[in-house]
Amino acid sequence: MQYIKSAMIALILALGVFAGYKAQAEAVPVEIISEDGRYQLLRGGKPYEINGAGLEFGDLGLFASHGGNSIRTWSTENSRITALEVLDNAEKHGVTVSMCIEIGRERLGFDYDDEKAVAEQLEFARNEVLKYKDHPALLTWIIGNEINHDFKNPKFFDAINDISKMIHEVDKNHPTTTALAGFNAGLAEFIQTRAPDLDFVSVQMYGDLINLPRYIREIGFKDPYMVTEWGSIGHWEVGKTSWGAPIELNSSEKAANYLKSYKITIASDPDQLLGSYVFLWGQKQERTPTWYGMFLSDGSETETIDVMHYIWNDTWPDNRSPQIKSMMLDSKSATKNIKIKSGEHYKARIKAKDPDGDKLKYHWEIMAESTATQEGGDKEEIPESYEGLIEESSTDKIVLQAPAKPGAYRLFVYVRDGQGHAGHANIPFLVVK
Repeated sequence: MQYIKSAMIALILALGVFAGYKAQAEAVPVEIISEDGRYQLLRGGKPYEINGAGLEFGDLGLFASHGGNSIRTWSTENSRITALEVLDNAEKHGVTVSMCIEIGRERLGFDYDDEKAVAEQLEFARNEVLKYKDHPALLTWIIGNEINHDFKNPKFFDAINDISKMIHEVDKNHPTTTALAGFNAGLAEFIQTRAPDLDFVSVQMYGDLINLPRYIREIGFKDPYMVTEWGSIGHWEVGKTSWGAPIELNSSEKAANYLKSYKITIASDPDQLLGSYVFLWGQKQERTPTWYGMFLSDGSETETIDVMHYIWNDTWPDNRSPQIKSMMLDSKSATKNIKIKSGEHYKARIKAKDPDGDKLKYHWEIMAESTATQEGGDKEEIPESYEGLIEESSTDKIVLQAPAKPGAYRLFVYVRDGQGHAGHANIPFLVVK
């Protein structure tokens, strides 16, 4: 009898714990309200200001320590961690998630005239929503990422609208959107006529972001929107060398552009803009290993992190990243179409400083120029690196020997402060006989 009584008590306690877990695991309602022409995002009935970044695999604790409170993803099925792990980790750090449901891209072969494939995609989306709709860290649903990139068939907007309608049927707590590459009158009309069920529009722009307020004004667009990717000037938006290599800004120039973009666009529209997600809180190879990531591959923070810390906290971090002043190869800057002769020696230098007076360490590297033709952030291979061509690669001035094989290359330099922060710069050059 005592055993049965103890077992019943244990069962009651277990059910209580389970009930408590279920209560904690309930969705937090999110909605968009409009008052006097001003839109606002509410979470749990309270105004929610997004300090956001594109992040799937990074350190969420570090992100939160800098003032970040929301992340966006690009898929519910990535190769490293599950969407549930992303959501659970976010909840652990007090962070919300705008979860992207990946759908077919026409430029990658998906046919929106194929009714069977479209129906299967809708069912896939339904299953993903049912899996995660009640997670307390979920903020919004992003239906597809840049599906309009190089599109010809506008039926994908119809498919997005059907997915949004399905979400609203099974999930009453989370708004829907789709992330568009760029924004213009044509896209605005497609959204209004073919995907009116979306709760708001999301746009993704880089160097052109500073023109978004003008585009919104000229179009006469009055609906709420987010900017779900913004940051570095795109590799398609910069000047190129005579042999076609895009010229990348150094880390300090990028940081200045982040701050400029924020002030001109993100902070300038409190009436329609619901929030933004800066890109990329991590590191990736896209034309170069440094173009879009706010971190280096070893986890070092760059000056763009300093800028976002300042934006989110109205104060600079206690220790700041090294700042790049200039980089030269053969006494020339990156814009000078530098051509050097195979096997010969040339000088290069970097001018950098540390705001905190930390001792700086340098690392130089020669890589082949990327031959990638991928678009829209598709995966790229890291170009080959060349060893043994740089003398004393740990100083701010080096001598390099031009690679033996003629062709396009880049000289990279990384400047670290020993405190987990770094600056970087690179120069494209052409080796000739």
